[in-house]
Amino acid sequence: MNQILVTKKLYITPELKRKKKVYKANFIVSVFFLIILISVYIYAAYDRDKAEAMSQDILANAEQGQEDDTVVDSDVLIAVLNDTIDDGTETPVAMAETNQNTKTKQQSQSGFTYVTDGKIAIPKLGIEYGILDGETDSEAETEELLKMSPVKFHGPDINTVGNYCIVGHNYRNTRFFSKVPTLVNGDIIQITNFADNSTVSYEVYDKYIVEPTDVSCTSQNTNGKREITLITCTDDSKQRVIVKARAI
Repeated sequence: MNQILVTKKLYITPELKRKKKVYKANFIVSVFFLIILISVYIYAAYDRDKAEAMSQDILANAEQGQEDDTVVDSDVLIAVLNDTIDDGTETPVAMAETNQNTKTKQQSQSGFTYVTDGKIAIPKLGIEYGILDGETDSEAETEELLKMSPVKFHGPDINTVGNYCIVGHNYRNTRFFSKVPTLVNGDIIQITNFADNSTVSYEVYDKYIVEPTDVSCTSQNTNGKREITLITCTDDSKQRVIVKARAI
């Protein structure tokens, strides 16, 4: 019996003890990294949900006209009238008649100023989002606004002649422009201008992939047509998906 105990005790060599410690350390490290990965995934999901909720709030506020601040693009017609003072003299009084194109003005959490240009709706994908237009169009501003909603990237006023370009994030789910790469020719995209509450329907006529540095899709050569271009990332974020549509 004693011989058996001694044999078992001698079988647990220093090398085995070292390996046991290594396995234990590797297990602890693996569990630690697994917890980090799960935490990152949960946070990313929370962040996406938060972005979706924020974008819908922006859209709802824009549609209901509940914003506090406004920016006014005005064509002002000045009419000079004669006004008589008590002493019989006449003094010119300027009267202003304003033709207003009112846009809402807001600020992001980082302090970037933007307006909600209009709304994009894609019935096939079941999505509706406000289209944000930044004040400076800087890269930092665009990146910040893209976390909130699709953003005007380039082009003329909304629903006018030219190529109105909209960029949106691909979160590889159903939010924002994630499903835009699934659009095919003939699909309908609706763009609403909040300035006059008019909606124009556009029909997809082309889709292709380009490198991130290729901005030829923003060309304004539309032969007098009203067009839109949707821009988003491929699922691996290495290239860009371009969807072109023309007003019906």
